[in-house]
Amino acid sequence: MNFVWLLFSSFVVFLAAGVPVAYCLGISSALYFLVAGMPLNMMAQRFFSGLDSFTLLCVPGFILAGNLMNNGGITTRIIAFCNKLVGHIRGGLGLANIVASMIFAGISGTAVADSASLGGILIPAMVKEGYEPDFSVGVTAASSCIGPIIPPSLPMIIAGTLTGLSVSKMFVAGIVPGVLMGFGMMGISYYISCKRSHPKNEKRATVREIAVSGRDAFWALLMTLIILVGIIGGIVTPTEASIIAVLYAVCVGFFVYRELTLKDMPRILKESVITTASIMVLVGCANIFAYILTKEQIPQMVAQTMLGLTTNQFVILLLINILLLFVGCFMETIAALLILFPVLLQVAASVGVHPIHFGIIMVLNLVLGLTTPPVGVCLFVTSSIGKISLAQASRGVMPFLIVNLIVLFLITYIPLLTLGLVGLVFGSV
Repeated sequence: MNFVWLLFSSFVVFLAAGVPVAYCLGISSALYFLVAGMPLNMMAQRFFSGLDSFTLLCVPGFILAGNLMNNGGITTRIIAFCNKLVGHIRGGLGLANIVASMIFAGISGTAVADSASLGGILIPAMVKEGYEPDFSVGVTAASSCIGPIIPPSLPMIIAGTLTGLSVSKMFVAGIVPGVLMGFGMMGISYYISCKRSHPKNEKRATVREIAVSGRDAFWALLMTLIILVGIIGGIVTPTEASIIAVLYAVCVGFFVYRELTLKDMPRILKESVITTASIMVLVGCANIFAYILTKEQIPQMVAQTMLGLTTNQFVILLLINILLLFVGCFMETIAALLILFPVLLQVAASVGVHPIHFGIIMVLNLVLGLTTPPVGVCLFVTSSIGKISLAQASRGVMPFLIVNLIVLFLITYIPLLTLGLVGLVFGSV
């Protein structure tokens, strides 16, 4: 315990100085090792042991698949299909934005990918149609949070890898919360659109027009189905599903939609490698940090402190939610998950919270941080696309954030919403 103060204080100082989280974790861990007189080669061992997981192999797969789809015409077809379905309703383009995020969530697994790919098309289109820029940015940033909740989900994969929880069960547990988020945001979007007289399509799309658009988007929608059925049905592992997604995206992009070219591949591969590398460095450094916490018995201390205050399950979950919402405002989702999930899972399990249920609570909490300043990555991405300030974007996202907080409250205190479907699909939780 003598040197733990150095670990935490150096981490906070570097974080406040704007150093990337991965380097904050690595440098503060290195300082601890040096001062404690521990061999530095142990850092390398812990770094690579944190990456030595078959499940983590799906991370580059899903990232590459998402980039291939963005460049292969799949994203634009999903948006066009959603607009045909709901475009005739008041504020239809805002509703289409949310529906598209729900569909795209079944492919990409990341919120930032959703906000960048969908936002790049929808935000300019919404502003051009007469929607306020802050509303356009807000609905896009908030709906992108569905990405890590509806499977596949990179945060859930990492949470499962960290603790040995079934990734497939976590995927199934995220379906109902993701759908609740989607419908909740559609409700508030419709209310705001009616209040502000947002535009709608002049006429409802005919059945034939919907069918034609659906046929055009068929291959994109089929990909979502293949991934979900494959993983949930136990046909393939998440890693195998990610490789299937890559091969499928290549075939559709090159031979069906014909919007991918060989010239695009070096750029797509480079972007995918950079994104994957940044995540893997983060995972490796966090594993070193987590090793030090375990060695110093910090998880047990946190558990004893919280349980010393109360052993009431409802109060413990409330305290954890408040802590995670605060952390989510200042720390990137995967980093916070890597550091806090093993610690808080022990606390939650000690008061009878099911690990799968708690995993969904944790991911949803931290994902909401992507839309809150000062470190809301999705808010930064969408506000830059919409060319508005972060303050304006924050005002625009607020109604949707409130709805998502209500969903978080329901998920926290009604375990059936997460575990019910898991029980139906797998026969047990």
